[in-house]
Amino acid sequence: MQFTANMKKLSILPLAAALTALAPAPAISEDCPAAAPADREVISQVSLLQGLTFGDYNGSVPIARLKKLGDIGIGTFDRLNGELIMLEGVVYRAGHDGKLEVVADEETVPFANVTFLDADEIFELSDVKDIGVLKAELNKKVKAAGSNRFYMVRIDGTFDKIGVRSEYAQKKPYKPLAKVLETDQTFFEHKNVKGTVVGLYCPEYMGDLNAVGWHFHFVTEDRKSGGHVFEVNAASLKVSMDRTDGFSMVLPDNEMFNGFDLTVDQSADIKKVETGEK
Repeated sequence: MQFTANMKKLSILPLAAALTALAPAPAISEDCPAAAPADREVISQVSLLQGLTFGDYNGSVPIARLKKLGDIGIGTFDRLNGELIMLEGVVYRAGHDGKLEVVADEETVPFANVTFLDADEIFELSDVKDIGVLKAELNKKVKAAGSNRFYMVRIDGTFDKIGVRSEYAQKKPYKPLAKVLETDQTFFEHKNVKGTVVGLYCPEYMGDLNAVGWHFHFVTEDRKSGGHVFEVNAASLKVSMDRTDGFSMVLPDNEMFNGFDLTVDQSADIKKVETGEK
């Protein structure tokens, strides 16, 4: 996959793939139609969550390029303009009003995680009383399959209740994300609604690059509403879980990101952003 000159790419791959990458290969032009397709077993990440937390809402990767890296995922948009949900290759925005819209390929993202959903396991969950129960049940599967791996899930069902949030698009100079969410986030509660949750699991060692554990976004079955999930209640859910062993990152190249001190501990702000807890 080729990226524009103002982006830098960092990849962490399984050992076999890394050794293969050391072998010399013929040069391939950027426009070569025979270029290799994207690896389906890689979580592709745009920027660091920590960059977003500091306030870098500048879009760096177009939706069109994001679609080449996966067909399922989560993230946000330039200016923090709503919550991103990619499902079956379609990118949706859950705006500040909670309404869903399909996003044009020309729009850009400052942060996202995507992959191709090739389910390694499909199973049912019952009596999911809250988001803690959902995470606990998924963590049992993670522990059994390998807690140092990445996982993307698609969760389908009828939700007795699901709480979601979004936020207003921001204006420069951008405030840190925790400050934005103090005043500019919106909350919505859906009852007895059919829909799909897209979830990402990052292992503990990803703490300096993303939020560890689970992060969920939601879209209704009619594709009219959605957002970042903070509460769940459902009698029965179908889960498609994809274990992914590769990781690739694209870093933005802008003055704001380049000036951040990313050694600063942002764990408290990340917890506040992810859960609403103080």
